[in-house]
Amino acid sequence: MAGSAHAYMRGNTLKFYEWLETAKGTLPQGPPIWICGDCHVGNLGPTADADGEISIQIRDFDQTVIGNPAHDLIRLGLSLATAARGSDLPGVTTAKMIEQLIEGYEEGLAEEEAGDIRRGRPEAVQIAMKRAVGRKWAHLAKERIEDASPTVPLGKRFWPLTKKEKGEISELFGREEVRRLVTLLRSRKSNAPVEVLDAAYWVKGCSSLGHLRYAALIGVGKDHSKEGALCLMDIKEAVQAAAPRHARAKMPRDNAARIVEGARHLSPALGDRMLPAGLLGQRVVLRELRPQDLKLEIDRLTPEEAMKAARFLAVVVGKAHSRQLDEPGRRKWRDELGRHRSTSLDAPSWLWTSIVELMAIHEAAYLEHCRRYATDPGTA
Repeated sequence: MAGSAHAYMRGNTLKFYEWLETAKGTLPQGPPIWICGDCHVGNLGPTADADGEISIQIRDFDQTVIGNPAHDLIRLGLSLATAARGSDLPGVTTAKMIEQLIEGYEEGLAEEEAGDIRRGRPEAVQIAMKRAVGRKWAHLAKERIEDASPTVPLGKRFWPLTKKEKGEISELFGREEVRRLVTLLRSRKSNAPVEVLDAAYWVKGCSSLGHLRYAALIGVGKDHSKEGALCLMDIKEAVQAAAPRHARAKMPRDNAARIVEGARHLSPALGDRMLPAGLLGQRVVLRELRPQDLKLEIDRLTPEEAMKAARFLAVVVGKAHSRQLDEPGRRKWRDELGRHRSTSLDAPSWLWTSIVELMAIHEAAYLEHCRRYATDPGTA
């Protein structure tokens, strides 16, 4: 998180939610739908469905709730603005990015399947898609577990399990609903047996600190040398969402079920590959990591690429929201977004003001975080 203001913004989600509490009444109230809740650039990227088709979708749902879609729009705008700052782009470019952001979102919102989303892909997205299309199991294994052999190498990233952990993970993959999840891939036989070949505790990022997180290497069928016969399963504890939810929203109380339900509404290709379950007395979400599932990395941007990225990613989020609304609902939300347009900026004044305020808050908090890290890394 001390690496850049953008990394800090991604890792400190609570700062954003704290600001939302103070901004009540100043933001438009969109229709109560499933939102990502933590809609930053790193939480969008290429994902593959059960048939291997690849598309750019929202890919992280820890904070998904039924809430105000304006929150996703602001969070994405903040993410893009901090990325622009990291690329030393002038404030004028950021202002133009926000114009492209709202235009792209309204385009995606206009109709559930409107237009060709491949149009106007920024270079970073094109590169990620090309990488995703060509990736196989060996690429995923080398990247995630360092070796294509059927073991999880212990070390800094993976820690050994206790006997109880091993036993419960083996029992988990003995359940029929879990076996069906593992055999979803088209190249696997639906009645194939599955076997836990190895497993380890997975040391991951900010959202997993202090919570259960495991990597399980699974063999499918009897011949593990065949294509698709090995898979890496991510087992992640489902935590309580901190994202603000709609006051009258009816959501699953089970956090794992909430995460999967939100994923199925926002990113069906990914949601259908996820399953809520219980492990070691906690609720967890199971998901197979596919070679094609990649995180978008937008590190250095030119002004042109910054505006392309803002528009394209906003279209993705707009479509994720749009598929949950009927046409009258989409039209009403577009009309609400169109109110309070600035005379000098083709974006709603509330959106621009929100991003400016959040940039100031996060910049100050980031510098304080860096000071603490420099004086005592263990406290930051």
